[in-house]
Amino acid sequence: MNMVIDESTAKKRADVLLANHYTQYSRAALGKLFEMDCIKLDGQPIRRGDKPKLGQVMTADISPIQQEPDVVDLPVLYEDGDVIVIDKPAGIISHSRGRYWQEASVASFIRDKTKDMKGDRAGIVHRLDRATSGVMIAAKTEAAQAYLQKQFAERSVQKQYIALVAGTPAQVTARIEAPLLRNPSNPKQFMVDVTGKNAITTYRVEQSVGGISKVILTPLTGRTHQLRVHMQYIKHPILGDDLYSLQSHKESRLYLHAYSLTINIPSGELKTFIAPLPKEFLARLKI
Repeated sequence: MNMVIDESTAKKRADVLLANHYTQYSRAALGKLFEMDCIKLDGQPIRRGDKPKLGQVMTADISPIQQEPDVVDLPVLYEDGDVIVIDKPAGIISHSRGRYWQEASVASFIRDKTKDMKGDRAGIVHRLDRATSGVMIAAKTEAAQAYLQKQFAERSVQKQYIALVAGTPAQVTARIEAPLLRNPSNPKQFMVDVTGKNAITTYRVEQSVGGISKVILTPLTGRTHQLRVHMQYIKHPILGDDLYSLQSHKESRLYLHAYSLTINIPSGELKTFIAPLPKEFLARLKI
């Protein structure tokens, strides 16, 4: 950037001018540039709160924050000009936690397909926890992103998950209505609390083998960790969920898989996308 300060930019904070120019970067990332003396006024390093004067020249070297995150090759279930559908493996994050987070993610995988979109989370319209595998849909254009996001916001998207849980629920099918609140004593967790946000899950037991049940979970709301907390709440925690339950047997993964997603895509079609059940689920059930 090489900006000559004019009447429209004079006396504005340097960090504001920088953020307005580089909208694709977070303010935190841009702030690092001031600390590294990469932002200068008439050739001299400046602080983020400095206010350039009329006629001065502000320059920026953004190369320190232009590193691209790592990219991983992910299974593609479907792709057209508007959307791409991924079978996300367990262990992969949905998107980075900031510009300096270089870990491979779904967002970094689709970046080449969303070049006309801005931001580190371009195309991401919903997310799965790192430990959860399964189907994820992403947008390739801003119009498609708005179209998909509207459906998630209106809760018209139908999602089904498959989980392996401890024990056998007393009811073959049931509806769990238990509001969720972030745990004040452990912010990484959520908990059932009457003051929390409305959360509803239905489940159906498909199979029980050796003290383990395979259940179909349908979230009717989309709260963070909803399925994990609800199953723990009814005393049948998801296997491998170290965050919400103490389990005697160390599992290789969290046994929660986003199996199907039904949504209208921008072409006008109502589509159901299915991510096959990972082989470790079948092995754990000894099928």
